[in-house]
Amino acid sequence: MIYTLEDDSSIREMVVYTLNSMGLAAKGFSSPQEFWQAFSEAPPSLLLLDIMLPFEDGISILKKIRNDPQYKKLPIIMLTARGSEYDKVVGFDLGADDYVVKPFGVMELVARIKALLRRTAGDKPAKAALTAGNLSVSEDHHAVTVDGVPVKLTLKEFDILLLLMKNPESVFSRDQLLSRVWGYAFNGENRTVDVHIRTLRQKLGTAKDHIRTIRGVGYKFVKEL
Repeated sequence: MIYTLEDDSSIREMVVYTLNSMGLAAKGFSSPQEFWQAFSEAPPSLLLLDIMLPFEDGISILKKIRNDPQYKKLPIIMLTARGSEYDKVVGFDLGADDYVVKPFGVMELVARIKALLRRTAGDKPAKAALTAGNLSVSEDHHAVTVDGVPVKLTLKEFDILLLLMKNPESVFSRDQLLSRVWGYAFNGENRTVDVHIRTLRQKLGTAKDHIRTIRGVGYKFVKEL
């Protein structure tokens, strides 16, 4: 079941009708109160979440959901009239999987939903922790340690680190990282990657030099310092 939390009735009804007509079961909610009641009874398989809502904004709702360990991987797409890079970075840092700016084409939205469901479907087999020097990353437990001390990363910082570690010595351009980590290109707003790399390095401390900048190209991970 796909939930749509959107206070604009025309958008909400259009989205829910289209999803249901295409075989994707969906329900719409106009207020956070209605949404939280339904969420407590039966969480969705994917959430379409507007930012500008009455009584409680979408960012606050996103944060509450991601703070609950059992919903850290719930697919969430933000729906908003805002289009600045800052708003996108805030949403992605808190764990949004995708970001659709209004006005949007409903078929594009459906394509985004299907793509996200494909990426998140199915149980994944247990994976051994990735290590490099004093750095250890567990994909299954979504955990990072440096010298045995836990490091708290945002979802996107973790995804960037995991991608780089899985492909040591491979150089990724900013556009490639946007595509692989966020799922689609940002139409040139690739400074988002630089912001995430900078904060990731700061949090890794003594292990930060495993992530190297390749001037004019992008970034890569090296196992040996």
